[in-house]
Amino acid sequence: MKKIQVNNTNKNDLVKIFGEPSTKSTFDNDVWIYIERKITNTHFLGKRELVVNNVLVLEIDNRGLLAKIDFYDIDDMKKLKFDKDNTDITFGKKDFIYNFLSSMRQKINDPLGVRKKRRQQGQ
Repeated sequence: MKKIQVNNTNKNDLVKIFGEPSTKSTFDNDVWIYIERKITNTHFLGKRELVVNNVLVLEIDNRGLLAKIDFYDIDDMKKLKFDKDNTDITFGKKDFIYNFLSSMRQKINDPLGVRKKRRQQGQ
């Protein structure tokens, strides 16, 4: 991340440094999301543990320059608070990021989908 700067780094530079993004989205500006996840197998009963969960969200303006950088690590994901009382019908950049981070939070809390399988078996 030390190699990139807002209003200086362009799309081509980002691809050279990080490669193609995990996810791309277009709203007012382009949003590129890079995901780094590392899961290890522990020796006790084959349990898997999420070790690294980093998300880099880059916003690129209409000139192709980096406009904004947001970085979230595993601790940031656990701290995210989501408002369950309000539901807006409008769609935009914030809705996409909210949905994406909600999905990542679910994967952090249950990386193997075990809870979902247990719920389906109980029905």
